[in-house]
Order: sequence, then C-alpha cells, then structure tokens
Amino acid sequence: MEGKLIIFSAPSGSGKTTIVKHLLAGNSNLGFSISACTRDRRGRAEENGKDYYFLTPEDFKERIDRDEFVEWEEVYVGAFYGTLKSEIERVWSTGKHVLFDVDVQGGLKLKKYYGDRALSVFVKVPDEETLRERLIGRGTETEDSLSKRLFKVHFEMSFQSQFDVILVNDKLEDSLLKAQKLVDDFIKDNKTPEKGAII
Repeated sequence: MEGKLIIFSAPSGSGKTTIVKHLLAGNSNLGFSISACTRDRRGRAEENGKDYYFLTPEDFKERIDRDEFVEWEEVYVGAFYGTLKSEIERVWSTGKHVLFDVDVQGGLKLKKYYGDRALSVFVKVPDEETLRERLIGRGTETEDSLSKRLFKVHFEMSFQSQFDVILVNDKLEDSLLKAQKLVDDFIKDNKTPEKGAII
C-alpha cells in the first residue's frame, strides 16, 4: 500500500481541527502529522512529540539548512512552524495514511510537493459573519486580535480555488460526513472532486 496524504487547511475558526479530530477518532488507517515549532509549550498540557515537536529557533534553522522540512514558514518574527519529512515517513512506516491540520500556505506547499499522493481540502464557513461569531465565541480574542485574524482570513480565502476541494462547514454533522466520504474515495481509488469543487 502506498501511503497517501489528506490535508485540511482553513482560516482560523472554520472548524478544520474539529473535522480532523473526528476523522482520527473514526479511522484507524489515518495517522496525524505532528508539526514542529519554535514556540514555548503551553503549560503542562502539551507534550513534545505528541502535540508538537518543540525545537529551538537555532535547531529549526539548522534543519531548514539540511532540507529536513517539506514545508515551513516564519509565522511571526522568530516563530517558525513546519512539517518534517521524517514525520511523514514515520506515519507511513506504521501502514497509515497521513492526516494534516495545517494553515493555508502549508497546505498548498504539501500539495505541491506530493502531487497526486495528496488530497487538499479547504474548509470554510458560509460567510464572514459566521466566522466572526465563532471567533468571538471562543472568548480568546481582543478587538485588535479579532481584526488581525479577520484580515488574515480575507488573505487566506483568496487561495481556496488552488485546493482540490472546498468544504463549506455550515452544519457540522453534514461536514463530518462529507469529509469522511472525501477520505474514503481518495484512499480507495484516488477519486477527488473536480478541482476547486465546492461541497
């Protein structure tokens, strides 16, 4: 069996993480790709090698120089995130397909690198007002951070047509079923909707 990759990308608040967690819980043939980052752990809840691979900025840059990343970016000054090639090989070595929960730029880079072995899914909410309500509902946004997030959302939305499929997350139950069908069809016989199809 050749290992495949299923990539879920979305602007913040679109629900991609909920969809990815659901797929992981219900599919023993999927393994999650753990990202590398240079930020500090958030309390004791986060574990190295489970939530993220926590690297120093120096170590991260050395790995970039050694071409160990499939994709990486400096999200903020000195804050790096990326996907190690060895992480994908690790999941494949267990006989599973790799499932990603990554930002929009990372998703496009992964798709470009792996081509037909990868299915790229852009998750979006029906409209900006829904997204705004979801972000406010988290209770973690200030007016300033909300404004910055929404600005980033507009930028990220401009890339949606570059993904294999656009999944509109209106009703979560329906979105979970659609996501499962996408995964099943792709793993079984490489079937994907027409590029840029909205489901």
